[in-house]
Amino acid sequence: MIKSIKHLLFIASAFLGSALVAQNSTQTIRGTVLDKQAQMNLPGANVILVNTNPVKGAVTDADGKFKITDVAPGRYDVKISYVGYKEVVQSNIVVTAGKETVLEIGMEENVSSLNEVVVAATKKNETNNELVSVSGRSFSMEEVNRYAGGRSDAARLAANFAGVSSPDDSRNDIVIRGNSPTGVLWRIEGLNIPNPNHFSTVGTTGGPVSAINTNVLKNSDFFTSAFPSEYGNANAGVFDLGFRTGNSEKREHTFQIGALTGIEAMTEGPINKAKGSSYLFAYRYSFTGVAQAVGIPIGTAATPFYQDLSFKINGGQTKFGKFTLFGLGAKSHIDFLHTKIDTTDLFANPTRDSYFTSDIGLIGLKHFIKVNDRSYFNTIIGGTYNASNYLEDVVATDTKPLQRNVENKTSQLHYSINTSYNSKINSKLFIKTGIISEVINLVLNARAKDSLQNWRQYWDFNDYTMLHQGYFQAKYRFTDKLTLNAGVHAQILALNNSTSVEPRLGLKYQLSEKHTISAGYGMHSQMQPTDVYFYRTRNLDGGYIMTNKNLGFTNSQHFVLGYDVLPVKDWRIKTEVYYQMLSNVPVTQNASSYSMLNAGASFLPNDQDSLINKGTGTNYGAELTIEKFFSKNYYVLITGTLYQSKFKGSDKVEHNTAFNGNYVYNVLGGKDFKVGKEKRNVISLGIKMTQAGGRYYTPVDLAASQAVKEQVLQGDNKAFSQRIPDFFRLDFKAGYTINSHSKKLSQSFSLDIQNITNHKNVFAERYNPVTNKINTAYQIGFFPNFVYKVQF
Repeated sequence: MIKSIKHLLFIASAFLGSALVAQNSTQTIRGTVLDKQAQMNLPGANVILVNTNPVKGAVTDADGKFKITDVAPGRYDVKISYVGYKEVVQSNIVVTAGKETVLEIGMEENVSSLNEVVVAATKKNETNNELVSVSGRSFSMEEVNRYAGGRSDAARLAANFAGVSSPDDSRNDIVIRGNSPTGVLWRIEGLNIPNPNHFSTVGTTGGPVSAINTNVLKNSDFFTSAFPSEYGNANAGVFDLGFRTGNSEKREHTFQIGALTGIEAMTEGPINKAKGSSYLFAYRYSFTGVAQAVGIPIGTAATPFYQDLSFKINGGQTKFGKFTLFGLGAKSHIDFLHTKIDTTDLFANPTRDSYFTSDIGLIGLKHFIKVNDRSYFNTIIGGTYNASNYLEDVVATDTKPLQRNVENKTSQLHYSINTSYNSKINSKLFIKTGIISEVINLVLNARAKDSLQNWRQYWDFNDYTMLHQGYFQAKYRFTDKLTLNAGVHAQILALNNSTSVEPRLGLKYQLSEKHTISAGYGMHSQMQPTDVYFYRTRNLDGGYIMTNKNLGFTNSQHFVLGYDVLPVKDWRIKTEVYYQMLSNVPVTQNASSYSMLNAGASFLPNDQDSLINKGTGTNYGAELTIEKFFSKNYYVLITGTLYQSKFKGSDKVEHNTAFNGNYVYNVLGGKDFKVGKEKRNVISLGIKMTQAGGRYYTPVDLAASQAVKEQVLQGDNKAFSQRIPDFFRLDFKAGYTINSHSKKLSQSFSLDIQNITNHKNVFAERYNPVTNKINTAYQIGFFPNFVYKVQF
C-alpha cells in the first residue's frame, strides 16, 4: 500500500510539472451580490477588500456579478455596500495561489428611510437561514479544517460550540444540550438524510468517520434549539449543509492525502460558460491500514475500509429556472476477528468474529425559479439510501464448532420532495411556506440465537410508510433593530397516524451597535428510530407481534434567552440560558428505568418491546462563548456549558440520562505566521483543550455476568448511577502552506496531534468473558493525523 501511495505522489508531481505553465500567481475573488430574501441580483453594489493599499475593489454588473483580480494570497475581509441595504462584511476569506475564491453574498434591505441614521453592527457567524433568532451559527469549510482535533469532520467541529458535547473519540455523535444524538437532523442541499457517516447503523445519526467531504462544503448552518419551522422531526438540533458550486469559469483540481480521510481527488470546472453551468466531483478512498502499520492507534486492531464520492452539477440559468443535480455515495466495511484484538479494543468481543458493512446513497435534483422580482419557488426531489449488514459468529472451542449467532440486515430508502414558496412582501415582511413529504421503504431483517440455540426473529419487515410535513414561517422587522420570527410546523406519520402541530417563535432586539438580546420558543416533535416501531415480540403460541408500532412522537418544548455583546473590534461574548421539557417519551409498560431518551448511548440496536408514550425528561443549562474572530493573524474561541439532563421512566424515579455530563468547556486558539521573501507562505499553529464531565452509566453485575458468561447490568435502582472519569484532551495542529510564485499552485502540509498528553480517557467499564472480570476500555490515546493537500 505504501508503495502504491509513492507511485500516486510521483504521478501527481509529474502531472503538475507538465500541466502548469508559468504565470502570474496572484488570484481572483469574484462572485454575486443579491437580495437575501428575494434572491434578486443587485447591480451597482460596491465590493472592496478591506485594508488593501491601494484599495482593491469592484462594482457589480447588471447581473450582480463582480470580479477582483490580481489578489495576492492571504486572508481578506470583503466589505459590500449598496444604497438602501445594510452593509455586509464577509471576514476571513482565504485566498491561495491554487484556487479562485467565489462568493455569494446576500444583503438585507433597510427598513428605515434613507435619511434616518441606522445603527447596525456587522455580525459574523450569522446563519445563512435568516429566520433564526436564537441558538444558531454558520460555519465554513475553512473552520472545519482549521481547528485542531477536527479530523475534517463537521460534527466534530460543532463539538467546539457552546451547548455541544462529544467526549467520544470513537464516533462523531454529538450531544446537544443533553439530548441523545438520535435527536439531530441532518440535511444536505434540502434533503433529509438519516445518517451521513461511514459504518452507520439504523436508528443512529453518528459514526466513526464522516462520509461528507469537507472540501465540497459551502458555508452551512448549525442549530441547537428552537429552530425555524421549516425543520421538523428533530428534538435536539439541525445540521443544514450545502455543497458548493464548482467553478464556472476555469478548471481547478485538488489532490489530498490524509491518515484518516485517505487519498482524495477533486475536480471542478465549467460546462457552459455562457450559461454559468459547472461540475464538481470529489472521491476519497481510505488507507487506515497504513496508519495501523506505522503504529498509529485508531481504537481497534481491525482495519476499516471506506470510500465515498460527492458531486454537484449546476445547470446554470435557463428560461425554466436553475437546475442542480447533486449526490453522495459511500461504502464501508470492517471485520472484527477474535485473533486480532486485545482487551483494549473498543469494539470487538474476544469470543466472537463479526463482520460489518454499510452503504449510503443520496441523489437529488434542485429547481429554483423566480415568480417575480420578490418571489420564487425552490424545489428539491430525490432519494436517500442507508443500509447495513452485521454478521456475528461464536468462535470455535474444543467442544463447539464455529456457529453463526447473529444476522442483522437493514436498509432504508427515502423518496423525498421538499418544495417552498418564498416571498419578500416588502422591506419589513418576508414569508416562507412549504411541504416536505417522504416515502420510506424499510427492510428490517434480524435474528439472533437464544440460550437454547434456537433462532429468534426480532425484525422481519419489508414495507412502506410515509412522513408528511408542512410549515409556514414569517419574518417581520418592526424596525432595523427589532425583528420577530414566527411560524408553525405540522407533521403526520402514516404508519400509525401520529400527528403534531408545533408553534415556533423568536424575537431579536438590537439595543445598540454592540448589544443584542434575543428570545426563542419552539415546540418540536420527532418520530422514534425506525427499528423501534418494528421490533417483534414472540407470543406464547410461537407467533410474533409488533408491540411498538403505534408509538407516537416524542415531544419537546424549548425556551431560550440570549445576550450578545461586541465589546471591542473582532471580539464577541455570547451567552444563552435554556430549558427543555420532553414528554411522550417511550418507556416500558411495567415499572422500570428504561427510556428512549437514552437511545444512541451504545452501539446496540433498540431491542425493547411493549413501549408506551408516558416518559418525561428535562434539560436545562447556561452557555458562554467568548470569541476572537480571525484577524491580525490569530483567533481565540472559548466555550463553556453547565447543564443537567434528567429523565423519568415508568418507575417514576428521576435518573440522570446517559448524556448528562454536567459540564463541558473548550479553549481553542491559533496564529498564522507569514513567511518567505514576499510573505506569501504561511505557518499555522493551533491548539485545543477540551474537558467534559464523565457520563453516567449503569454498573455491571459481575456475579450475574460470570454466571452466564456475558455482560449483565445491575437493576433499575442502579440505573445511570455511576460516572466514568471526566474527559480531558489536548490537541495541537501545525501547518505549512506554500503559494507558488510562478504557477497557479498551492500546497499545504499539516500535522494534527490529538491527545498530545496521551491522557487515558475511559471508554467504558465492561465485563470481559475472557478475563471473567470487569475491565476498563480506554479511548484513543496519542494520535497523530497528517494531511497533504495540493490545489491547482
